[in-house]
Amino acid sequence: MQMAILIFGFFLAVGLVSFALLGSGGGRSVTKRLNAVKERHSDSTEAKLQSQMRKAIASRKPVSFAQGTNMSRIDRLRLRLEKTGKGWSLKQYISVSASLAAVICALIMIKGAPLYLGAAIGMLIGLGLPHMIVSFMIKKRLNHFTTNFPDAIELLVRGLRSGLPVGETLGVVAEEIPGPVGVEFKMITDKIKVGKTMEDAMQDTADRLATPEFQFFVITLAIQRETGGNLAETLSNLAEVLRKRAQMKLKIRAMSSESKASAYIVGSLPFIVFGLVWSVNPTYLGGFFVEPRLIIAGLIGLVWMSIGVGIMAKMVSFEI
Repeated sequence: MQMAILIFGFFLAVGLVSFALLGSGGGRSVTKRLNAVKERHSDSTEAKLQSQMRKAIASRKPVSFAQGTNMSRIDRLRLRLEKTGKGWSLKQYISVSASLAAVICALIMIKGAPLYLGAAIGMLIGLGLPHMIVSFMIKKRLNHFTTNFPDAIELLVRGLRSGLPVGETLGVVAEEIPGPVGVEFKMITDKIKVGKTMEDAMQDTADRLATPEFQFFVITLAIQRETGGNLAETLSNLAEVLRKRAQMKLKIRAMSSESKASAYIVGSLPFIVFGLVWSVNPTYLGGFFVEPRLIIAGLIGLVWMSIGVGIMAKMVSFEI
């Protein structure tokens, strides 16, 4: 009965926190329908431009394979490894995760912990740590790409103003811009050379990177192809917008740095205290590894700490 009450309380708390963070989507759906009606019956230039942008976004192809099926979990994992730019294979990732889980489980069992606790912690670390490392590498590479992407657009603008076609300017960007930007544009030019259209090649890159900046670039080209106009001037404005977006991100990071530091300190303090007490007097905290009641209490504490850290992270996270 006690275990059933604990499980019920846990799922109830998770549901309440999810409802508090996500909220209902009724207001968003009503706003979406009102915007659609406004765009349909409005004669303003801004409304027409927004309507064309939505049509261009809706006409983009989803991520799919040759068989026409959606991405599976294995393919999504393979895509994540490809985003790191390190050339890691899926076999290497699975081998490292399994080996890490087995080593952690063996070390915990050597300390006298039961098998189910060692297996649980081993699986948690074996699955979580490689995932965190891959996420860190992806974030690092995408930040490098985002930093140099406005320079690539400005180089593309200079090439267009000098009279070069878009295909040749993409090749110039691939050769002149170092880092991930040059690599991604090199892949685009290679796909164009083997027979793919420029739109499909850019769409593949946009689906793989999944960054708002490159999505803006692809959508801008799609809208310009439908409406016409000066492509160099449009891309120049886009480069300026992306630079201002990056400046706003840095400003928000500076303003929220104090709150993030407080969240890091509050979240890491219990683990630091636990480690210090364990190093001084291991027998005092040894019950957390062998006593079932203390194990359950420790797991409940970890769950509540995770919920608190998630709420704090949500409070200091801002979308631009």
